[in-house]
Amino acid sequence: MPAALEWPAALPPEDRERSPHTGLARAHWEAIADGLLAGAQRFATPRRALLHLPGGRPSRHGVVSDGLEGFARTFLLAAFRLAGAGGHAPGDLAARYAEGLAAGSEPGHAESWPEITPFSQPMVEAASIAIALHETRRWIWDALSDRVRENTVSWLSGSLGKLHAPNNWLLFRVVVSRFLASVGAAHRPDDLVRDLDLVESMYRRDGWYSDGPGRNYDHYVGWAMHLYPLLWLRMGGAQDDPARAERFRGRTRRFLSDFSHLFGADGAPLLQGRSCIYRFAAAAAPWAGALLDATPLAPGETRRLASGALRYFLAHGAVRDGVLTMGWHDEFVAMAQSYSGPSSPYWASKAFLGLLLAPDHPAWTAREEPLPVERGDFVRALPAPGWLAAGTRVDGIVRVYNHGSDHFPIFPGTHEEASDPLPDDAGYRKLAYSTATAPTTGQDADRRDVDAQVALASADGRRSRRARIHPLAAVDRFAASCFYPGELAVVEGRVFPVWLERVETVSIARGATEIRIHHAATFGERRLVDGGFAVANRGVVPEFESGEDWCLVRSRDGLVSASIGLLGFEAGGAERFVGQSALGSHAVAPVLVSSARVPAEAVYVSLHVLTRSPDFDPERARREIVSIDVTGRQVRISCSDDERFFLQLVAAESIDETLGPLALEGPVRFARISPDGGAFVLREGA
Repeated sequence: MPAALEWPAALPPEDRERSPHTGLARAHWEAIADGLLAGAQRFATPRRALLHLPGGRPSRHGVVSDGLEGFARTFLLAAFRLAGAGGHAPGDLAARYAEGLAAGSEPGHAESWPEITPFSQPMVEAASIAIALHETRRWIWDALSDRVRENTVSWLSGSLGKLHAPNNWLLFRVVVSRFLASVGAAHRPDDLVRDLDLVESMYRRDGWYSDGPGRNYDHYVGWAMHLYPLLWLRMGGAQDDPARAERFRGRTRRFLSDFSHLFGADGAPLLQGRSCIYRFAAAAAPWAGALLDATPLAPGETRRLASGALRYFLAHGAVRDGVLTMGWHDEFVAMAQSYSGPSSPYWASKAFLGLLLAPDHPAWTAREEPLPVERGDFVRALPAPGWLAAGTRVDGIVRVYNHGSDHFPIFPGTHEEASDPLPDDAGYRKLAYSTATAPTTGQDADRRDVDAQVALASADGRRSRRARIHPLAAVDRFAASCFYPGELAVVEGRVFPVWLERVETVSIARGATEIRIHHAATFGERRLVDGGFAVANRGVVPEFESGEDWCLVRSRDGLVSASIGLLGFEAGGAERFVGQSALGSHAVAPVLVSSARVPAEAVYVSLHVLTRSPDFDPERARREIVSIDVTGRQVRISCSDDERFFLQLVAAESIDETLGPLALEGPVRFARISPDGGAFVLREGA
């Protein structure tokens, strides 16, 4: 049974017949939308053009920009609620937001909105206003005076021709331009086409975009790179460019087939990347897919995913006194980027896109269907982001082993108190993320960078940074990457890359366990440090115990994170963090340290387990690995159920060998043979 919802007002009775997993139906979504809108409107300025929400701290853009953000993002929620109810929603939404439009767009008014300038936050908020105006055209836009419409067009037009971030920001101008076109205003159609072309240049494969140049894979892929093209399509883009519209639909279908695997059975999305304070905005792309014929998901699975995410956050204190806070569960400002302010969490309004579907649409009427992790255990390789996703039905946890998404380099302003010339972020650099844990965040956590991470440690305790990830593979049950600890070496305040050291890591997914194989090459006096998932509690330190080469941490609610050394480790211990986890005030991560300084090159093997098993035993987990045979850079691993793995590190030599009954010929990089007869071989260059 899911946790009880924390909501200040009475909600309709749960509908366990139609929604056996979450209990939520359309009426619950409407009631929650009404509550969020009523809670936020208490903080509107007299003419309602700005909403100065409490809590958190101001963004770097200033309080007026934050006030605009409060208007724009709640306007999006109001638009979905109003349009979904045929214009008959409680709260006099049309009049309230029309009044705010009139004041905010009026030059010189006491509540006027900031001008849209290059790289400015108002450019982001203009997109929400444009979408909201499109969806409420009959009730708001058509009823505005000519003066207010002219002022609104003039303000929105400030987006045109302005420099902006080379990422999802392209799409803000796309939807603004499309709205301007729909009302007969000048909109620079050539720029619109070029912006769409640039977005398409960021498409990689299998439905995945990068959020800008590089390897920027996170929730922006869903709630921006897929969402806005589908909204452009809905706003008339399908008529402008039918071929492009169909490409967008097809890519979203493919993306959602992967994305649905990244939610836990409790509804939690993967906690990875930036802007995670947007919380249930993760449900936006699945709703958009259902709305615009761009989904492979059954209607009942779409609603189960979205309602699960909504319920998860409301049950964990995301709303305080009727207002969304800056955090994941309750308020945790440390995880918010400097561009975020008190109104930023209302990007979560996108999750209410499903209200645009008619009440009798199958996404609302079909019986909820289970998520992939509820249907059974899975391992799913995601080559585009370089991820290996592993879900286990017994505890409903999804783990993602990250060998490709680094968002390198992090743009200025996406990292708090950045001291490095090329800062990185805990939301990207870790080896592993999950739906049940959070990466530690903050200056001390960044300095130590030990949870779900590998590093080389010098004699004085300094640890290397896995800031730039070089992906090698993500296929079958394997994912691999390397990093160069000296790639971001700083000499006299400037980056001076040194490639003398290299660490390659291979993750093998096996149920709740990751078999982690490292190849380290170094010229210095270094030890290898290998960390597992950090587990958090509120108020008290999680329990932990350790042995010669293992450590186990257990949270108050039974979540276990364990790290077990199999080859090359002599010390197991725990590192504690206070006030540095989005999931609780106290966090602990299990850590392994190599038995001696790293020689010229060496191989290390460990197990990292994340489970809710009440009787987890690290020695029993160790016994599941029957043998490890390392010959040079070749590694053979045999498991107690007779599953076997073979891999060659750094580069694959041509071989002529066997793995049980499986013939291995040529430059074999990875191979697996399983008890059910399943087999896999990857050859170098294949």
